[in-house]
Amino acid sequence: MNGPIRLGRITAPAGIKGEMRVYPYTDDMTRFSDIKKVLIGGGSFAVERARYQKNMVILKLAGVDDRSAAERLRDKEILIAREDLWEVPEDSYFIDDIAGIRVRSEDGSFEGVLTDVIKNPAHDLYEIAPLGEDGQPDRGRSFLLPAVKEFVLSVDTGGGLMTVKLIEGMASR
Repeated sequence: MNGPIRLGRITAPAGIKGEMRVYPYTDDMTRFSDIKKVLIGGGSFAVERARYQKNMVILKLAGVDDRSAAERLRDKEILIAREDLWEVPEDSYFIDDIAGIRVRSEDGSFEGVLTDVIKNPAHDLYEIAPLGEDGQPDRGRSFLLPAVKEFVLSVDTGGGLMTVKLIEGMASR
C-alpha cells in the first residue's frame, strides 16, 4: 500500500473560470473541502475551493484559470499523497487498498479477486472475479457482492485477503 490514492476523475469543465466537474471515488465528497493539494498527471495543484452539485464535486485548482485549461485535464484522475490522507473509520477502506485483493469464501470453497468497487447509493458493490484454471481472474464470470458486514466477514489489507460469505448460486455462473 504505497503511492497516492485516487480520489476521483475529472469529467468536464464547469463554466469558463477553470472550474471542473469531478466524479468522486470517496464515500464523502465533502472531504474535497479539506484537501489542500492534489496530484494530476504528475503535477501538483493547490485546491482553491470545492463546491458540490448533486453527486459531483465542482473543483477549482490554482493555475487552472479558464475553460481551456480545465478541458486539458478532462478524464484525468485526481490523486492525493498518502501523507495527506484522513483517517478512515474501522471497516472502511480506500478503494486503492482493496482493489486486486484476494477473496476467499469462509469455508474455503471459493477463491477470486476483487476487480472493481462500484459506488451505489445504498452501499458499495464489490465486483469479484473467480480465479480460472490458469490462476488468473476470469472477468467473464465475475459477480457483484454487496459491501456489507453480512457478506464481508473480514479484510486484511496487509495480508491481501478478504473473507466473504457467499449465498447459494452467487459465485456459480
